Amino acid sequence: MTQTVSLLFGVHAHQPVGNFPGVIDDAHLRCYRPFLRTLHRFPEFRFAVHFSGWLLDYLLQKFPEDMALLREMVARGQVELFGAGDTEPVLAVIPEQDRIGQLTRFSDKLEARLGQRPQGAWLTERVWEATVVPSLVDVGIRYVTVDDYHFLCAGKEAHQLDGYYTTEEGGKPLDLFPISEGLRYRIPFALAHEVVGYLEGFAGQSENAAAVYFDDIEKFGIWPETYEWVYEKGWLESFICGVLASEKIRPRTYREYHDRVKTRGIIYLPTTSYIEMNEWTLPAAAAAKYADLVAREKGAGRYEEHKAYIRGGIWKNFFSRYPESNWMHKRMLGLSLRIAQLPGDRRTTDMLDDLYEAQSNDAYWHGLFGGLYLPHLRRAVYNAIVRLEARLDSIAPRKSGLREDLDKDGVDESCLFSKELQAIVKLDGYAGVCEFDDYRLNQNFGDTLRRQAEHYFGKIHNNTQGGEHGGEGIASAHDRVAFKHEISPSDLLADDLPCGLFIDSWVKGNEHLTVQNYTLVKSDPASMQFQAVIGDGAMTKTINLSGNRIEAQYAARQLTGGSVSVRLLLAMPCCDGYAGRYVGSDNNILGGFGMLREMEAERLVQVAAQHSVIQDKPLCL
Repeated sequence: MTQTVSLLFGVHAHQPVGNFPGVIDDAHLRCYRPFLRTLHRFPEFRFAVHFSGWLLDYLLQKFPEDMALLREMVARGQVELFGAGDTEPVLAVIPEQDRIGQLTRFSDKLEARLGQRPQGAWLTERVWEATVVPSLVDVGIRYVTVDDYHFLCAGKEAHQLDGYYTTEEGGKPLDLFPISEGLRYRIPFALAHEVVGYLEGFAGQSENAAAVYFDDIEKFGIWPETYEWVYEKGWLESFICGVLASEKIRPRTYREYHDRVKTRGIIYLPTTSYIEMNEWTLPAAAAAKYADLVAREKGAGRYEEHKAYIRGGIWKNFFSRYPESNWMHKRMLGLSLRIAQLPGDRRTTDMLDDLYEAQSNDAYWHGLFGGLYLPHLRRAVYNAIVRLEARLDSIAPRKSGLREDLDKDGVDESCLFSKELQAIVKLDGYAGVCEFDDYRLNQNFGDTLRRQAEHYFGKIHNNTQGGEHGGEGIASAHDRVAFKHEISPSDLLADDLPCGLFIDSWVKGNEHLTVQNYTLVKSDPASMQFQAVIGDGAMTKTINLSGNRIEAQYAARQLTGGSVSVRLLLAMPCCDGYAGRYVGSDNNILGGFGMLREMEAERLVQVAAQHSVIQDKPLCL
């Protein structure tokens, strides 16, 4: 009898909350639509699919005819739907009650809209922590997929990873399928017949052997060169036909395989993600050392043997690497706690909508796919945060004069807020406004990003253009270095100062002294006053909220012959148009999105021994 292998083929489709409609439409036309239409023609090719909830909502509304094909494939048993958190959160970094809520909401959506309740789940960015197990089990999830690398780190050998294992947390069992790295790097980049041959190699490896694949559907049309390769040159159809023609390969859904094959035994995995992510989480210097070590091991032919013991960081490192990511995350956690503390009858669907959007993972990290550097994705998170905070304040108002360590970094923040505005000042000596919210616009004008060194800057300095691929097939995006725009050396300089509004310097001759020793000397519900000693003199800064305005007033004592430089970093509500411009009170446009603008105060007022630098024509936001 011919020995066979079960092909467990799965794809994951995702677009970030807040992504541009044109980008999503293009992704659908170049990837989601042709993929579904191709697979629809081959009912015998069974597979699993996960569409993230926000993307699924968009596609159901915008492209109902294509989603009808998916529904039909589900109904005829060709497709298994995988669950997840509705807005694609990293489950390990959101509270337990939100994991349950996100998972349940998405499972309900799949059952109502596509006709199947999931038993398997996709883990966002394949981030594994054992703490997520109880939440998954409690909502009816029986199994998840994680990288084979996770299992190698737990001591398993590659030849043992052609089935599934069982873990538990608190006595709640969850089954784990190991995704084959060999398949991830071959599909769809290697020639179709070569991939089929590779799959046939799994046959007979063990009883009930499975070849496990679950990866981004965007590899089938959106990654560079893949639309032509996968559809126009026929890779996908050739692959499907090759699989169906093989006597050794049996395409099955995960559910079908799970129901008929027993677990390989108990396993406990370390906290980790896929190999590339573990590199991206490291600070620049550490990441460069890690990449150099990997390159040396590969050059010596030892990497495959040693890779389980060459580990990078964990996903949560992004919160320590990027203060802006940590700030968003801790703001989200604070609002989640406020919702949890409300009586059940006061929690609304709108609140949960906002909270779950604020938990979408993309804006919190940076790598080949992460979106922390993309302002429109951060803006979507802040839109949800600011909108949710306004809802909560309307039914459970905060106390004025709030002072606490909001981002858990050991430094307190102090809040000024009204019905219209909020200014959060970090009490770190700079006394800058780190968040400035307009509740009418759901906009954080302080949503800017401090430039940091990244380890891939070395490739940019060397002007390395990768992506060549030896032989037939195409290169993976992981092997490419490409620049959309020309990169200048100044683009790669790290920022010395934190981002925010009202970061001050005393400038005298060639001396440029950043004021970073402000102390809070007085505060009330509408203002804060800070004082800093500068040489033999002192500087006083008062930040006020009044109506729809924020004001900073400066007074100097025994400081002469110099000037005060005040830095304002502002994030506007849109990239262009009226909401993306700085307009003076005389309607003169002073600047726009991405522009650097220097302005001098128009008059210096001397009062006794004090000097106040006043901007005669304040900016209207």
